[in-house]
Amino acid sequence: MELNQLLVERFEISVLDIEKALSYQQKFGGRIEQILINMGSLPEDQLVELYSVYLELPVLTAEQIEAFDRVDSSAFPELEICLEHGWIPLSAESKVWTFVVSDPLNPVMNEWLFSRNIQPNLILASTSDINLLASKFGAAQEIDNELYSAEEEKLKELATEAPVVNLLNSLISKALRQGASDMHLEPYGGRYRARFRVDGVLHEADTIPANKQLPIVTRLKILSGMDIAERRRPQDGKIEMKIANQEVDIRVSALPLNDGESIVMRFLRKESVRYEMSVLGLSQDIEQRIREDIKKTAGVVLLTGPTGSGKTTTLYTFLNALNNDDVKIITLEDPVEYQLEGINQVQVNSEIGFDFAAGLRSIVRQDPDVIMLGEIRDKETAQIALQSALTGHLVFSTVHTNDAASAYTRLLDLGVEEFLLNAALISVVAQRLARKVCDGCSVAHPDNERLIKQYELESIAAKFGLASINLRHGTGCEKCGNTGYKGRLAVTEYLACDDTIKSIPKDADFIQKAKSHNASRMRRTLFEDGLYKAILGQTTIEEVVRVAG
Repeated sequence: MELNQLLVERFEISVLDIEKALSYQQKFGGRIEQILINMGSLPEDQLVELYSVYLELPVLTAEQIEAFDRVDSSAFPELEICLEHGWIPLSAESKVWTFVVSDPLNPVMNEWLFSRNIQPNLILASTSDINLLASKFGAAQEIDNELYSAEEEKLKELATEAPVVNLLNSLISKALRQGASDMHLEPYGGRYRARFRVDGVLHEADTIPANKQLPIVTRLKILSGMDIAERRRPQDGKIEMKIANQEVDIRVSALPLNDGESIVMRFLRKESVRYEMSVLGLSQDIEQRIREDIKKTAGVVLLTGPTGSGKTTTLYTFLNALNNDDVKIITLEDPVEYQLEGINQVQVNSEIGFDFAAGLRSIVRQDPDVIMLGEIRDKETAQIALQSALTGHLVFSTVHTNDAASAYTRLLDLGVEEFLLNAALISVVAQRLARKVCDGCSVAHPDNERLIKQYELESIAAKFGLASINLRHGTGCEKCGNTGYKGRLAVTEYLACDDTIKSIPKDADFIQKAKSHNASRMRRTLFEDGLYKAILGQTTIEEVVRVAG
């Protein structure tokens, strides 16, 4: 099969992209697969599969990697040129050398072998596996300290070289395909590793050659508008780019470490986010109560939970449900992550004194019907938000507490008066995000009986009107990256600020009394809501214990 036909039929590259790549090749030269990688049409991590099929070469197995012991470099003359081009020699018998390679068509190596009358026997491997094998020669290169003192122009030159550009694009493309929310690049154990956060959990994804660490970091700093010469202080930046046919905004954070810099990239993909109640995965009874709350014309609805628990997404969903031509909605955020059509979004800028409190005072003068405040951090912001509710505004915001009732004590600790809380609050929703069982590999949980007994699931099911217990778990498949989970849903605790809650003194016993009141109204705690969803087969007991246990 011809290469172009293989790219279309096996790797689903569009005919239009193939034609564009061929046109470029005719004008400037180069290999078609590399041109497609530079275009963002072919992910670089699919090259191994492409070469394996096209050239009929075997792929290195995990067993072969484990069996590969540290090698005596003296057995291979001129070893440096092999390692420099990513060709790892496994054995040399007379004029037949066996190599592990990621690029079998490398012209320099093929010419070198031809000039020495060496017959290559090739095994394909990913770049990360190549780096792992290279380290067993004792040849894993430390970061060249001279690079740190190089001039900025030299750094920029390194960062714009094709291998660095392709490596970074490949990592980002791979992260996007796996649905990662963040990518972490960090020195670890003498190497530079890449990890993806998928559905809230970090997974190691790749190993970056140590001598590519500084060029990769430099390229990210250039793209995100950071100072490439500054390696002593943390920096933040933003990248807007198109890769693998996706428009993506990337928030970049650089943090100096003892042995390099840690880079974290957060991917913001507007087209992939749906702000609909059905997507949140709320339990039906809680969703109904929230829908009633957000229809009110005045008051405060608070969301609580740690960083990364989906509070902002839930608030956007509330706003989206209210967004129409006869309602004016203004948000105050730090930062504005997603642009919502028809909603006025304001970015906080503390450097010029435009913080949440100052912004909120200005927003109120804009005559909004609904206000969304990214976070309540101090007394002034809290008081303005609550007073805004008393003057006829519906306010959504967040606070950092572990459960719903603790939102009261948190606001009291900030200095808010108790009467203001009682008058303004409509409800408090505590939230966590639990991973959903993958639909593609979901099966009955093998420890069904033990888990039912251990967590008293029969009484939970009877208490909340569930007819049967359907514990599931994922066995792992290609769809979920062999994790058994795909996507996330909200695990929530709902606290209505009704007359009983208002009448309870906000003292040291308030949290326990509020929880008892909630229980008497048949409302679930965070853990109970998680178990409720596990009984329905939507998530697993293990996941519930992880996020809400």
